[in-house]
Amino acid sequence: MHRFRVEVIAKTPNPQQVIYAAMHQDYTDGFVFDERDSWPSESQSGEVIVKRLLAGERGHYGPLEHPQIVFNCGYFPHNVMQQARTHRVGVSFDVQSFRYTGNQFIDVVEGKKDIEDVFYLRPVGYYTDRQGKKYYYSPEQRAADLEWCLEAAKRYKADFEAGMSEEHARGKVPFDYRQHFVVSFNLRSFLHFCDLRNKKDAQLEIQKLCEMMWPHFEDWAPAIAQWYEKQRLGKARLAP
Repeated sequence: MHRFRVEVIAKTPNPQQVIYAAMHQDYTDGFVFDERDSWPSESQSGEVIVKRLLAGERGHYGPLEHPQIVFNCGYFPHNVMQQARTHRVGVSFDVQSFRYTGNQFIDVVEGKKDIEDVFYLRPVGYYTDRQGKKYYYSPEQRAADLEWCLEAAKRYKADFEAGMSEEHARGKVPFDYRQHFVVSFNLRSFLHFCDLRNKKDAQLEIQKLCEMMWPHFEDWAPAIAQWYEKQRLGKARLAP
């Protein structure tokens, strides 16, 4: 998993002030933009949001939808995208397509790319299935699986060079080839995503995605992140 990457492309400046302004507009007859010089600071806005909006979990979370954050996520296995893309309310994805980028399979065969930069296999170690049964993924099993990935890449190369289209040839490669993607969340949808995917029974790789996005979120909206860590993180409660 050490190859996984998460970087921030863009984010709304002062997200807690933005939420404060939206929340304040709900209960004032003034035009909140005109009061911007007297808005609480970013940190003070976070305190107000926690106290007036989030405490008590009354469910009035609409103001959280205004700030946006955009991540670039890299080298994650295809199964992560399959899980992540089911959550589309307030979330947008652009994902690397192997209709256009299949040359990396050929690069593996020709020794231009490390096989583990293109295919993902879990590390050697002990794992548990969905029924709670433990098993060991041995070095020998992993080595054999890497060899299988290489053979699949060779088959892809042969088929492609014989004239087969990329979208046809890619059907021969293992499911967990690595993909890069761009994903944008509004603040509320990010917390929803974490509710569902950053919990103990979520699959390991998407848990890791959440763990790697979290420090960026924490730096962006610290008061809300602190509240979430205390009240919801890892508790598998359905999202606000």
